[in-house]
Amino acid sequence: MDRGTKAAVLVTGGAGFIGAHTAKALHDRGYLPVVYDNLSSGFRDAVRWGPFVHGDIRDERALGDALAEHGIKAVIHFAGLIEVGRSVAKPDLFWEHNVAGTVSLLGAMRDRGVGRLVFSSSAAVYGQGGRGPLETIPEDAPKAPASPYGDTKLACEWMIQAQCRAYGLTGVALRYFNAAGADPSDQIGEAHEPETHLIPLAIAAALGDGKPLTVFGDDFDTPDGTCLRDYIHVSDLAAAHVAALEADLPAGAFEAVNVGTGQGASVFEVVKAVGQAVGHAVPHSIGARRAGDPASLVANPSRARELLGWSATRSSLDQIVADALRWERTPRYGAGVRGERKMQASVD
Repeated sequence: MDRGTKAAVLVTGGAGFIGAHTAKALHDRGYLPVVYDNLSSGFRDAVRWGPFVHGDIRDERALGDALAEHGIKAVIHFAGLIEVGRSVAKPDLFWEHNVAGTVSLLGAMRDRGVGRLVFSSSAAVYGQGGRGPLETIPEDAPKAPASPYGDTKLACEWMIQAQCRAYGLTGVALRYFNAAGADPSDQIGEAHEPETHLIPLAIAAALGDGKPLTVFGDDFDTPDGTCLRDYIHVSDLAAAHVAALEADLPAGAFEAVNVGTGQGASVFEVVKAVGQAVGHAVPHSIGARRAGDPASLVANPSRARELLGWSATRSSLDQIVADALRWERTPRYGAGVRGERKMQASVD
């Protein structure tokens, strides 16, 4: 897609963590981000760089109206449910929001002639797949999701690919790993209610905002027994979405691309990095493993470099933690969330 002057891009779920950072990246690149969000988990104060449309991703008519009213040229699709543990307990809810919601969006795009889609997919589509703890994952690795969340992401990829073949849509699915950090400007950052991500929970525990962190399992087949994940700075991830939007791809093409660093960090390594940044150890305890948690998810990011011309530049663990800590100490929105967080670490 050519950038043009203020070409309008619909960002579904754009009031959320990654969506808000991507809206900022779009604005900085010369696009007009139009955020479409029902604010069930996002924050209105995170929408700062373009118009806001309050709507549900399952409402095809409202989506179509938003596409038409704002002259949308492309869509970046984040809207959906993301909590792995919750998906195990309530799989039907995830299929309704993630899969049925994507069906509604694809229908609205088809009817309104919008021909470019960047989809927020996930490394959860891979599951564990028999890999060793130090092996990185290429895009052609077997797909064996370990949770209903991963199932829904893979189903959405299949639907998008079918739409590309049938109607000439151009689609890119970004399979990203563990987004973390905060924008260096401190205007936006991570705020979920409840928070389920490891780094903000470790910081909150270290700052005394709640109970000690729970590490879910220390008996995985990894060097220190805790899960390995590929942590990517949210600003790097936002840049990958813009690169996918601008990639030179023909009508009808579909590409699935890993977005990560190729380096894994364990839960214990993250806890240590947070402790060093804060100046004292993070209080934590060891709990049982959770259903749906693979031992290791680390990207092979070479395809992103080849196809999108993208690579991570801000994603060292120390930088991610430093930016996240600065945001957690002075959040611009969602400040009340921290006192209500469930101090349970996730590695998703």
